[in-house]
Amino acid sequence: MISKKNNMIRNSFTFLATIILFFDGYGQKKELVDLVNKKPNIIFIYADDLGYGDLGIYDAQGIKTPNIDKLAIGGIKFTDAYATSATCTPSRYGLLTGSYPWRNAKAKILPGTAPLLIDTLQMTIPKMLRANGYDTGIVGKWHLGLGTGNVDWNKHISPGPNEVGFDYSFIMAATQDRVPTVYIRNGNVVGLDPKDPIEVSYKTNFDGEPTALSNPEMLKMKWHHGHNQSIVNGIPRIGFMKGGASAKWVDEDMADTFLEEAKNYISSHKKAPFFLYYALQQPHVPRTPSPRFVGASGLGPRGDVIVEADWCVGQLMEELEAQGLLENTLIVLSSDNGPVLNDGYYDVAVEKLGNHKPAGLLRGGKYSLFDGGTRVPFITYWDGTIQAGVSDAVVCQVDLLASLAKLVGSNETNYGDSENLLNELVGNSKVGRKSLVLEANSKTLIRQGDWIMIPPYKGASKINTEVNIEMGADDDYQLYNTKEDISQKNNLAKKFPKKLKELRDSFEKIRGVDYGNVSELKLQ
Repeated sequence: MISKKNNMIRNSFTFLATIILFFDGYGQKKELVDLVNKKPNIIFIYADDLGYGDLGIYDAQGIKTPNIDKLAIGGIKFTDAYATSATCTPSRYGLLTGSYPWRNAKAKILPGTAPLLIDTLQMTIPKMLRANGYDTGIVGKWHLGLGTGNVDWNKHISPGPNEVGFDYSFIMAATQDRVPTVYIRNGNVVGLDPKDPIEVSYKTNFDGEPTALSNPEMLKMKWHHGHNQSIVNGIPRIGFMKGGASAKWVDEDMADTFLEEAKNYISSHKKAPFFLYYALQQPHVPRTPSPRFVGASGLGPRGDVIVEADWCVGQLMEELEAQGLLENTLIVLSSDNGPVLNDGYYDVAVEKLGNHKPAGLLRGGKYSLFDGGTRVPFITYWDGTIQAGVSDAVVCQVDLLASLAKLVGSNETNYGDSENLLNELVGNSKVGRKSLVLEANSKTLIRQGDWIMIPPYKGASKINTEVNIEMGADDDYQLYNTKEDISQKNNLAKKFPKKLKELRDSFEKIRGVDYGNVSELKLQ
């Protein structure tokens, strides 16, 4: 249980605060001056493809998430919060670097063999925190590239998370549906037998290796689009892989594996301020819940892995309480982008959806320029420090770098696109951002005040039929008042030409005028 304590006695020599981003907690409001330089522990809990309507506290229909709901009830539930992008690699780049991903032309959905996307000289959240006395760790999904583009998976892999600020890393290289299907600890593949070396390619298969096309009888999960190359644990993947049998993960054990790593990190770093980036793999495909959670939601594997992720959050909170860290921890929980149902496998996510709406009232979803692509759940929790409530302040994950820097008293002055919204994150303000440029598959839009403007992308596909999601592109300008029209049904571009010009001018000032030079999304 999360304790409720309104009266707190803090000794400046023993105070250790833990920030777990994406959750907001119980307690009395603290003046910002009282929080700065406290050096709390910090935890980001980052879900993968979790939609605005996928949590009970965000009015989910048919899925129960009591542990995450408890955090939101005891902390701050943000209703107008954004990832920087509608897809995972760019949004993770924006989160960690404080830089809009559209500024980096390489910030697109990466294959498992891509080189490290973040420059090792670039400022990052873990790098900033480490410079201010923190131990830093990442557990879970990385998907920001490794090495220099020609990785030998049988040797130490560098550069990676450890070279951009993380003291400890236990990751998967890309996504659960991409090879290599192995865990990597501090740059070394876990459990690798040197007599069975790993080979990985995203171009050609290896002689004699089965694929979903050549050996469909080996599959326990059927592919819908793109996922028809190497088979691991009966699941067809993106990319080709040979060898490494002893190192390959068991998909159904992945949530437990990452959870134990996260708990161990907390228990072994409880005596000093730490930052933990806990990057869940759920509910990204392939959805492979532990047998304990099969059927838990009634909505098929997608619903089951959301229930599993909620359980993981509950277990993490219990670990914090057992270690006496709950009141000293700031938790932030969010998602890297909006939801998708069929994202490459037949797993009855569509057939068993029922009344559940993964994006809630929002239009679009993952990959989309509409709000369903980037507007996500966002909760902050800090037991005894953050007062419970709901905030409609516009906040973005790109702002975590500058906000945390303020919290820990960093002397760094250049945070790129990141803005200091610490007052908003701890519940002292609801002002939020004035404007925000968001990205979906290299296409961009602007949110300014209550208004959203999507510029024209002539000839772009309006619907991606493979995933059945509206992409949000159109031949003409689109203008929506999101406060009055959260579902973006009414295009007001012609009705309010002055407002359109205002947002267009603001957009082009930030983004430039060459925003239309982009390519169509190609799903693998």
